[in-house]
Amino acid sequence: MRRELPGAGQTSFTRQQKPLGLGHAVWCARDLIGEEPFALLLPDMLHHAATPCLADLIAAYTEHGGNHVAVSPVPEEETHLYGIVGVSDGTAKVSAITSMVEKPPRGAAPSNLHITGRYILQPEIFAVLARHERGTGGEIQLTDAMITLLHGGRQPFFAVRFDGKIYDCGTKLGFLLANVAYARARDDLGPALEAEIRKLID
Repeated sequence: MRRELPGAGQTSFTRQQKPLGLGHAVWCARDLIGEEPFALLLPDMLHHAATPCLADLIAAYTEHGGNHVAVSPVPEEETHLYGIVGVSDGTAKVSAITSMVEKPPRGAAPSNLHITGRYILQPEIFAVLARHERGTGGEIQLTDAMITLLHGGRQPFFAVRFDGKIYDCGTKLGFLLANVAYARARDDLGPALEAEIRKLID
């Protein structure tokens, strides 16, 4: 157990007292973050790749500054389910974001690149979230606050393409698949797990 513990440091916690949306949840952490850029990782969206998604974001941020959002392509028929970005170069690993919309109507998405739940954001986002303006679903949407900063010209935003596998652990199947995928990738668990799964299937 001691081998798996993180190094010495400080951990702080806050709670979202009401389910008012992702933007409100981020706003609740404003006093912990202060006037510093920060990384935001949504725990129900698990990113699996040889290079961690956050490492890609940090590398892009080091080069460009501003705000960075991890994106990944989805089928056109699913774009209405996600926050979607339009970019200046849809094939680049890192590209300037030109537009952003939360759950666009079918056929109205600026691209098929959806926001995957990993961000590096500037603290100016808190001033926008403090307005507590409601968006899609009557919730305070983080995407809406980012749109305000983007279109106001106050903050540059960049999309960082994630090429690994994403598991939506907010669903029962996604949670199970994530556990299997991560276990299969381990030398000490993978072969035995595959053997047991084959027994279940047979």
